[in-house]
Amino acid sequence: MTVPLYADPSANRAREFFRTKPRALVDKVASVKDAVTNLVSDGDYLAVGGFGADRLPSAICHEIVRQNKQNLTLAGHTATHDFQILAAGNLTGRGKLIARVDSAYIVGLEARGLSPHARRVMESGEVESTEWSNYSLAVRFKAAAMGLPFLPMRSMLGTDTLKRSPAKEIVCPFTGEKLLAVPACYPDVGVIHVHESDRYGNCRIRGTSVADIDLARASKKLIVTCERLIPSDEIRSDPTRTVVPFYCVDAVCEVPFGSYPGNMPYEYFSDEVHIRHWLEIEADEAKYKKFIDTYIHGVRDFAEYLQLCGGLPRLQELRQEEFLLNRGK
Repeated sequence: MTVPLYADPSANRAREFFRTKPRALVDKVASVKDAVTNLVSDGDYLAVGGFGADRLPSAICHEIVRQNKQNLTLAGHTATHDFQILAAGNLTGRGKLIARVDSAYIVGLEARGLSPHARRVMESGEVESTEWSNYSLAVRFKAAAMGLPFLPMRSMLGTDTLKRSPAKEIVCPFTGEKLLAVPACYPDVGVIHVHESDRYGNCRIRGTSVADIDLARASKKLIVTCERLIPSDEIRSDPTRTVVPFYCVDAVCEVPFGSYPGNMPYEYFSDEVHIRHWLEIEADEAKYKKFIDTYIHGVRDFAEYLQLCGGLPRLQELRQEEFLLNRGK
């Protein structure tokens, strides 16, 4: 069985693109609306950072749905609520936001259960997919960040996942051992949420960075949302804390509580009540359309969405919950 490859792994062709990418230290602050309008195009390969429901660029995902982008290919690396949001773009009559998925973990929201609508989308047959492991997709970003067309690894060999993946078995030229070659993934657009950034795109992340450091370097265009914009002088005062450098970044959007309803480590806990409501309402597609019309299409921006979800009082509760969980750390 021939399994398609959705992203061009050629390091040479990627290098041709990156050679033309501006590296000037310029102000990159933009609104979420403008960042999505200018940097996300129909048919793009999109990779979303974070892990599960932690440190999600939720505001960008909402805006992609609000702008009704079409025929995107997604890297389903550690996708949970982000995939759930984007799948709302595949509601009947709204076109097909998601066209293809390199799937590792999608549809499920971990211990919270399965997303009924994301499951409908994937079972409908309208979305193509290939299969990977979480680790193999991270290795694909690593290969791209290194400027290589592939990297070898051991996992996935002998699994059914490999049967549905375009990865290739190879023989190590030094030991004769069997390995798996996974192709580099150079997304057209990467989107990550960070704790702090300056106006130029020098970013700080607290806690686990997952694959985002490699994703930032692999992506042809990169949108960053941050909890706080901080002065560049503060970045320069402790440069070792900068994990994503400015020359990788194309737009910086300040979005306080931008991972909501997901968790932002050391900032605020996930809103489990809202996530549960989202999952429950999805069971009925007609009710879910009204939900999306209210919470995404019916608001101008992410700030209005936060107001609908309880506003500052609710957000302060989540911040206090995170503080109590991390007290003494």
